Amino acid sequence: MIYTRKPVILQKRPLAAGVSALLGTLITTTMISGVQAQEARRGSSAAMLEEVVVTARKREEGSQDVPLAISALSADQLETLKIRDLTNLSVRLPNVAMDDVGTARGTANFSIRGLGVNSSIPGIDPTVGVIVDGVYVGLNQGIVFDTFDLESVEVLRGPQGTLFGRNVTGGAVLLNSKQPADEFELTLRAAVDQGPDGGPSSYLMGSVGGPVNDWLAARITAYYNDDEGFIENELNGEDLGEIEQIMLRPVVVLTPSDDLEFILRYEYSDISGHGPIGQSHTNGSGVPGTPVNFDRDEFEVSLDEPGFQESETNAFTAEMNWNVAFGEGTVTNIFGWRDYTSDGLGDIDSQPVWLFHAPSWLEYEQISNELRYNGLFAERYNVTTGIFYFESEVNYHERRDMAGVLTGGVMPLARFDGGGNLDTETWGVFVSVDYDLNERWTLSVGARYSEEDKDAEIASLSRNISSNLPIPLPTIPLAQSCNIVLRGDCAFDFVDSDSWNSFSPKLGFTYNLDDESRIYGHYSQGTRSGGYNMRNTSFDPADTPGPFDQETVDSFELGYKSSFGRGILNAAVFYNKIDDMQREINLPGPIGVIQLVRNTAEATIMGLEVDATYALTDSLVAIASVGVIDASYDEVLVDLNGDGVIDGADEDLDLPRAADLTWTVGLNHDLELGRWGFLASRISYSYRDDSAYTDNNLGFINDQKRVDAGLDFYSNDGHWVFSLYGRNLLDEVLHGNDTQLPDDIFGVPLGGTFAPMSKGRRIGVELTYNL
Repeated sequence: MIYTRKPVILQKRPLAAGVSALLGTLITTTMISGVQAQEARRGSSAAMLEEVVVTARKREEGSQDVPLAISALSADQLETLKIRDLTNLSVRLPNVAMDDVGTARGTANFSIRGLGVNSSIPGIDPTVGVIVDGVYVGLNQGIVFDTFDLESVEVLRGPQGTLFGRNVTGGAVLLNSKQPADEFELTLRAAVDQGPDGGPSSYLMGSVGGPVNDWLAARITAYYNDDEGFIENELNGEDLGEIEQIMLRPVVVLTPSDDLEFILRYEYSDISGHGPIGQSHTNGSGVPGTPVNFDRDEFEVSLDEPGFQESETNAFTAEMNWNVAFGEGTVTNIFGWRDYTSDGLGDIDSQPVWLFHAPSWLEYEQISNELRYNGLFAERYNVTTGIFYFESEVNYHERRDMAGVLTGGVMPLARFDGGGNLDTETWGVFVSVDYDLNERWTLSVGARYSEEDKDAEIASLSRNISSNLPIPLPTIPLAQSCNIVLRGDCAFDFVDSDSWNSFSPKLGFTYNLDDESRIYGHYSQGTRSGGYNMRNTSFDPADTPGPFDQETVDSFELGYKSSFGRGILNAAVFYNKIDDMQREINLPGPIGVIQLVRNTAEATIMGLEVDATYALTDSLVAIASVGVIDASYDEVLVDLNGDGVIDGADEDLDLPRAADLTWTVGLNHDLELGRWGFLASRISYSYRDDSAYTDNNLGFINDQKRVDAGLDFYSNDGHWVFSLYGRNLLDEVLHGNDTQLPDDIFGVPLGGTFAPMSKGRRIGVELTYNL
C-alpha cells in the first residue's frame, strides 16, 4: 500500500506570528537604513559572504575553486546561524537531510541526494560518511556532533569514493576543529533557550588558547549542556527529553622546525538523560495506536517508561605534516583512535502501558591511519596519493522485554536477547591527479582500490527467549531457552566471515571561463560496504543475518561555479545509477519489529541544485538555494510492498529518504548603531518535502517548513555579543523515524507507530565574550 493523505494547511500560532511580525518590521527598518550605509560592517552579512577554506580534495583551497558541489560553513557562519549541532542544518542545504534517527541520541541517519539510511542497527554502514579532523568515523551512533569551536563544516554532495573510500556513496560531512591561533584567544559563551513545553536548555561554552613558546601552542575547548526536557508526558505531566552533556577538546600543536608540524587532538564527551521519546500515531496501514493515539502533526506523547541513555566517547587524533622538497609537497600522516560505549532503555511501544521495552548495550572501538602525499610537478600536475588502514570492533547486546502489562508491570512476560560481535578490517590505496592543460582547462583523474574483511558472531533475538514467570510463554517458532543474567551472552546461532573489494575511479574536467567562474564535470563511483545484520528478529529460517552485498553508485555531475563582486552563484545537475541498493526493510513482527537488511533494487536518482549568496546592499545579504530530486526504481529484487509478488507495484514505490524538493531563502543585515556597535539581524525560511521512511512506503517523514531568525548586538570594542535567536519558529513536528508497529503484542492490542520526536520551536538568548 502506498500512503495517501490530505494536504496539511499550516496555521500560524500566535507566538510564531508575533515573532515573525516583529522580525519582519525590524528587517524592513534595517533594510532602509542599510541602503544609506556608507561602509559595510563586520557581522552576519559579512560572514555570509566569506569564502570558506575547505579540504574536500585533501588540500586546503577556497570552496569556489573546488570542482565539486559543496556546502561549506566557516566558524563565523556557524555562529551567525546559531548552529548548535549538525541536525540544525537538516533542512537548510539543497538535497541534504541531517536527521537524528531518535532511537538513541546522536545516531545519524544522514541522506544526500536521496541516498540515506533508516537504521539504528550498529554495524550498518552509512551512505554519508562523517570525517572528523581527517578521521573517518565508522559508527552511526554518537556522531551528531556539537559545532562549538569548529573551524568549518563541509558537506560534499555526491560519491567521494576516490579520496575518502567506502561508505560515502551519498557524500561526506567534514568537521574541522579549531587550532590554536598565533595570538592568545579567549571565548566564553552562555546561552539558554526554551520551547512551548518542558524546561529550559542551558549552555556554557568556552575556549582558550594560543602560543606557549616558539614551537608549542595549545587550545582547550569545553562545552556543557543541561536540557530539562522539551515535551510533556501526558501520562503524568512530567517533562521528557532531559539530557546533560559534557565535552572537552584539548589541542596541542608542535612545530619543531619550519617544515614539520604535529597536531595532537583529544576529545571526551559524556551524555546522560532520557531515552527516545516515541509518538504513537495512526500507522500507514490505518491502524491507530492502542490505548493512546495522537495527531502526527502535534507534540503529544504518553509513555510509561521514560527510559535512559548514558554514553561516553573518547577520541584521539595525531596528525603530522612534513613539507618536503620533492614536488614542493607535503607528507601527511593522520592516526585516529575512537572508543564509544553506550547503555540505554527505550519505550518502543510508545504507549502508557508496558508492551515493548528495549534495553541495549554497545561497545565500539576503531583505529585508523592514513599516510598521504600532495605535491605539484612542472607547475601543472597536482598529485595526491596515499594508503589507508582501518579496523573496528562492535560488541552489541539488545534485549526486548515484552508484554509486562500482563504481569501487572512486575516483569516482562517474555524476554528476548540478541546481538553479537562484528569485526571489520579495511585497507586501501588511492591516487588523484589534476593536470592543467593550460590556463583554461584542467583534467582530473583518480582511482582507489580497497579491500575489506568482516567477521560476524550473531545471536538472533528470535532464537533466544527467557522468563522466570510461573505462567506459560507464547509459542515462538525456532526460539530456544536462554537463561540470561544482565548483559550475559546467548550462544551464537550465526557465525560467518566475508570479504569484498572495490575499485572506485574518477574522471573529470574543469574549464575556467575567467578568474572567478568555471564549469566542471566528472564521472565518479562510490561503494558502500557489504556486511551483516546484528539485530536479527525474523522467525523465518531464510532470513539470515547476512551477508548482504556491497552497494555501488555511478555518478555523473555537471556544475557551474561563479564568484563576483556582490556574491556567488553555484549550480549542479547529477545523474546517479545505484546497483545492489542496500536497504533496511522495516516490518511489524511478533516481537515488535522485523528489520531485514537486503540488496533490494537497482535505481536511478537524478536532480538539480542551485545555491546563491548576493549582497543587495553593502549591509544586506540574501541567500537562496534549491534542490530537486527525481528518484525511481529501475528493477526491484525484493517484495517491498509485501503483497507476495515482485512486480510493477514495487517499482512504483518511492525511494526512502529521497525528498523531491528542498529550498531555502534568507536575509542577513547589519545596522550601525554609532558608538554603541552594530546590530545584525537574520531570518530564513527553509522547506523540505515529505519522504518515505519505510521501503513499503507505509511509514513516512513529514514535510518541513522551518523559520529561523535572530538578532545579534556587537559592541564596538569587539568583546561582547548579545544575541536573541529563534529556531523552528513555526513549531514544525519532525520525527526521526516512523517505524510501523504490529497490531498486537502477544494478543494485547498495539498498532500505531514508534516515531521519536525532535525538538519544536526554541527561542533563546546568548551572551558571548571574546578577549
